[in-house]
Amino acid sequence: MSERPVHELIKELSHVLVQLSDKVVGNLQNALYAVKHQDEQGARQIRIVDDEIDVAEVNLEERCLAFLALQQPVARDLRTIVTIIKVNDHLERIGDLAVHIIERMPEMHHEMLDAFEFETMGLHASEMVKKSIEAFISKDCIFAGRVCAMDDVIDSIHRKVFKKVALLMKSPDSDSDELIAVLSISRYIERMADHAARIAKEVIFLVTGDIVRHTEWSYEKLITSARE
Repeated sequence: MSERPVHELIKELSHVLVQLSDKVVGNLQNALYAVKHQDEQGARQIRIVDDEIDVAEVNLEERCLAFLALQQPVARDLRTIVTIIKVNDHLERIGDLAVHIIERMPEMHHEMLDAFEFETMGLHASEMVKKSIEAFISKDCIFAGRVCAMDDVIDSIHRKVFKKVALLMKSPDSDSDELIAVLSISRYIERMADHAARIAKEVIFLVTGDIVRHTEWSYEKLITSARE
């Protein structure tokens, strides 16, 4: 299929989105490293990168809105631009959550990361973000469905953290501020995974035209519908 200018513009905007996602994932991983090693310089760098993410997010949204106004796309092209705008917003929110993680750093001892599986959670959330963007690039709704299913793992670990914190809170020797920080970080990572799953659902919308954010769905149903 011959390339039209509109498709070249969409490719360029998609490429910018991928670059933004790489920066967001990197900041998430660096945030967990900073907390574990009490790296204050690394924490400052995370804030700097987050400012860059905020600027890039606004710039990409402005370019998408200009594209809508000037090109007036329809059908698949319109869904692609709408999806880019929504994914862009989710990535910015994930970036904000990485900053929230380092804001909890003064309240925690680095041993807590190992005790509560935060590195495992962080790696899993990072993979979800990367795979949701891969699904967007490949326009693969089946792959996007797998990303959505990965969210169950994060939810399970988050529930374990909550139960463990609740149990430790009963001890008279417990540090309530630190345990609240632990619960907050777990919640931040869980929300990151939620945003990654929502990105994947936007991909399903892009490919199928079906909005699955507020409806009951299953991976098996998605496979069946994709084969029809």
